[in-house]
Amino acid sequence: MSEDPVLIEVADGVAVLTLNRPDRLNAWTQALENRYFDLLEQCGSDTDVRVVVVTGAGRGFCAGADMEDLQTIGDSGIDGARARERRPQTLPLTIPKPIIAAINGPCAGIGLVQALMCDIRFAAPGAKLTTAFARRGLIAEHGISWILPRLIGHARALDLLVSGRVFLAEEASELGVVNRLGNLDDALEYARDMAANCSPASMAVMKRQIYSHWDETLDQALAESDGLMLESFTRPDFPEGVASFVERREPHFAALSH
Repeated sequence: MSEDPVLIEVADGVAVLTLNRPDRLNAWTQALENRYFDLLEQCGSDTDVRVVVVTGAGRGFCAGADMEDLQTIGDSGIDGARARERRPQTLPLTIPKPIIAAINGPCAGIGLVQALMCDIRFAAPGAKLTTAFARRGLIAEHGISWILPRLIGHARALDLLVSGRVFLAEEASELGVVNRLGNLDDALEYARDMAANCSPASMAVMKRQIYSHWDETLDQALAESDGLMLESFTRPDFPEGVASFVERREPHFAALSH
């Protein structure tokens, strides 16, 4: 296994990013974060990539922050923690392509945060998840207090946050923390179908709509969506999408342009 903290492989319009510290259950470090965010931004501008899948090497997704890193932060205090801040943990939300988390095993702390910052989540049956923060003397970090209640509601979010309890993929699916149970192969099948049959421009606009409309009124969201729909009529993807349906063939959508 390469020493690179995150691996990338691109095929069939899908980029697979693999967190690659299997001996540490892919525990999060600054080096891993920098590489992961670099690759996400690279995928965002790569015309060969239409969908991104994120998973972990070995038997885990990400066990949370590396304990050695946490000890270093504790020793250096607030100034040390601030000095480590780079790009925000919400960066995946700004990438104009769908990002799918394939949670293959333990997913905790900042690992769970990053899974939640993906747009869609698959979790292998029996995979263990936990927020963990309360059990480390920490708080709801890196935007999880914003996104988790929006996904599952305030009461359920508080349960998972203040208890720091371990919950399995099956409960995560029932709560709405993950979209469906499945392994990496299931996530890849889903991603390849999107890459082959969905307009990159449409997916980018929809992703932006979903996250921006969370804080808007229905009237505001409706007005913006009406304008975006009119724009979609002028793009070549619209007649191609209709023609491919009528002709019963795969569509030939252009790559996302910048």
